Amino acid sequence: MTTGGKAGMRSRSRQTVFASALLVTSALVPVLIAAPVMAQAQVAQSGAGVLAASHAFEIPAQSMTSALALFGQQSGLQITVDGALVRGVDAPAVSGSMTSQQALDRLFAGSGLTYNISDDGTVVVEQIATGAAAAEGEVLDPIRVEGNAEGVYGPMGPTRDSVVASRSRTASKTDTPILDDSAAVSVVTQKELETRNVQDVQQAVAYSAGVQAGEYGSDVRYDYIRIRGFYSSLSTYRDGLSSRNYNFTTARQEPYGLQQVDVLKGSTSSLFGMNGPGGLVNLITKRPQDEAGGEVFTTFGEDHVRGGGDVTGPVAEGSNWTYRLTGLWQDAEREQDYSQDDRIYVAPAFTYKPKAGTELTILTSYSNRESNLGYGFPTGIETSRNAFFGEPDFNTFDTEETNIGYEFSHQITDKLQFRQNARYTHVDLDYETVYLNDTTPLGNRWAFAIYGELDRFAVDNQVQYDTALNETFDSKTLVGFDFNRDQNREKRFDGTASPIDPYNPAYCGLSCINFTSSSDTEITQSAYGLYAQEQLTIADDWIATVGGRFDYVQSDTDTISSGTLDERDDHKFTSRVGLTYKATDEVSVYGNYSESFQPVYGSAASRPDGTAPQEGTQYEVGVKYQPTAIDAMFTAALFDLTQENVSQWNSTTSTYQQIGEINSRGLELEGKMSLDARTNLTLAYTYLDAEIKDDVVTANVGNRPSNVPEHTASAWLDYTIPEHGVFGDLTIGGGLRFVGSRYNNDANADLLGSHTVVDAMVNYMVTDNVSLAVNATNLFDREYVASNTFGSRFYGEGRTVLATLKYSW
Repeated sequence: MTTGGKAGMRSRSRQTVFASALLVTSALVPVLIAAPVMAQAQVAQSGAGVLAASHAFEIPAQSMTSALALFGQQSGLQITVDGALVRGVDAPAVSGSMTSQQALDRLFAGSGLTYNISDDGTVVVEQIATGAAAAEGEVLDPIRVEGNAEGVYGPMGPTRDSVVASRSRTASKTDTPILDDSAAVSVVTQKELETRNVQDVQQAVAYSAGVQAGEYGSDVRYDYIRIRGFYSSLSTYRDGLSSRNYNFTTARQEPYGLQQVDVLKGSTSSLFGMNGPGGLVNLITKRPQDEAGGEVFTTFGEDHVRGGGDVTGPVAEGSNWTYRLTGLWQDAEREQDYSQDDRIYVAPAFTYKPKAGTELTILTSYSNRESNLGYGFPTGIETSRNAFFGEPDFNTFDTEETNIGYEFSHQITDKLQFRQNARYTHVDLDYETVYLNDTTPLGNRWAFAIYGELDRFAVDNQVQYDTALNETFDSKTLVGFDFNRDQNREKRFDGTASPIDPYNPAYCGLSCINFTSSSDTEITQSAYGLYAQEQLTIADDWIATVGGRFDYVQSDTDTISSGTLDERDDHKFTSRVGLTYKATDEVSVYGNYSESFQPVYGSAASRPDGTAPQEGTQYEVGVKYQPTAIDAMFTAALFDLTQENVSQWNSTTSTYQQIGEINSRGLELEGKMSLDARTNLTLAYTYLDAEIKDDVVTANVGNRPSNVPEHTASAWLDYTIPEHGVFGDLTIGGGLRFVGSRYNNDANADLLGSHTVVDAMVNYMVTDNVSLAVNATNLFDREYVASNTFGSRFYGEGRTVLATLKYSW
């Protein structure tokens, strides 16, 4: 039931064999558990046993029906209730760590309701018998309220009616209320994703505090996201498993396949291993739901056609299997000449629940994207932001990605749970481009091509033990072991192409491209991590979090074209200490210290004692406020982040050196509110005081790091005018995104001006099932330079207007 040298190579080989054996053993756990699971299905549990487990409950005052739904989700218990019994009945707020029995007693106090436990462990809500009165009244069909929406990384399931999420697994890898976490986390719910009709992950997080998205504007090869002033290609996760990018071969994630996006801010290596100091983005995939439903849609705009659908529900009536099928097709062009954004995405998923406490979700997806890259325009050329200086026949960034994975959880006892998440990913990349030389824009152009192939396997094993030590102390202990292996082979070609007149371009085709050098490289990286975390709740008011992790990383760079092999091993222990004080049921104050580490490849640093990982430390304090009177979450955080051993290019010695140090201190303010059924509001502001503390160029010390603004802010408001007569609901919304001025280099010689972009939407419910929405990004077509790096200006994307016709059921 759910409750809550040769010798060195030989030595290294032994380590690899041992770790691989441990990995294989852990992968067999679901099979080994299967037999006792089926045996347990025959054992009826007593009512006391079902309700004895302790959980962290966070149930606001609301209707009894909604409160019971939250209770089911947070306790993992199934609940059956006659709809007539709870109609018009209000439930009080229940908050804190307690047993399921204590939570039910508080919910039902003074309501005239009670409960019994059936043989299969279901909580059956009943009315307290009062003679003949108990037998009178109309009896409706039973309503079944279950905790089935809780997935491994979406404990509240998809939030489709609010921009506010109260829980997230990302911050602690446990089902913990955001109010209790001693870290800053922003959650973008499915409601927010759908309202803004986001087209990529950058758009998804663009309204989150501490986040700077779209740094390279119309360059759509990757999702460029800075968190607290730091950009890291290691900081993207999908369902808690790494989707890191350490070279060219990777694929962008399809936002239509997501039900939630979590942004965990600050150093996170004590739980997630090698990572940048600013934080991470965790993308939560859509999962099967017990309630049947779905949608089909078509989207159209200028040179843009899209269609898709999403259906879910039980495989058959009474079945233990549920399914979900998500897919879309897109044929589109982007703003720049000779650009495209064609997509095919298919994601079948299945969940199997043989009994309460055991769950297996199979997550698969196939994504094919045919796109290009946005170009930076060399300084000194003044032309349209749509201009194209490459070759139309040699202009691709095409990716094909396949994912096969699963999430398994089993409640061994009322207090002990095992979880395992695993995923295999394969990516193919075709990357071809011709671009202007940055320093001689009227001279020869450069030609460049990468043909890559990536195979990635990731698995994370977790054991969680929850117990009440006594009336004062509640313990939540997490121990985990994860493994990631990436094998990335890339064939690279470099050369030149004939000159072009940027003011009157004439293209010459493939015949004018001349490759002068090539390389064939295979990078294999295996990362092993062992971690532990203790969350100790003291007298319901104090929550202490202590965690540590040891990582061992093997990195092999095999340059096949030259016959050279570079091997490197990195290891690091990182820690985290946090403390939360629940001042009231609505307000918490927290502080934390956390660490990060990020390995550096051998070609990116030269030190007498070898290459060392980049290391980060963070100190943070904050306050969170979640009022019970309205559906809202307000957060404020002060932080001080430092990263050392930063690799920098030394032009004097023509080598990279690890002497850089960067400090980022700042303030984040964020508010998310669903004020009522008709009004949603999000607000975010970030102040960053970033400084270069050490640098290869001593004159840069004391300057602000390049591309890091001092101020960023955003706001979004949407309001629904309710139906009236023959007219359906009409929702109108709009938002502002402000990015302050920033320097285009560490010398702080050139300042890039600030910009503000306006987004808007309108949605009309034609019928109860049919809607027509129009979404616009950069509504006023503001022309701005997103960044000016390496002598090239990257323009932000211009206005995009998309209309979507959707039928839902």
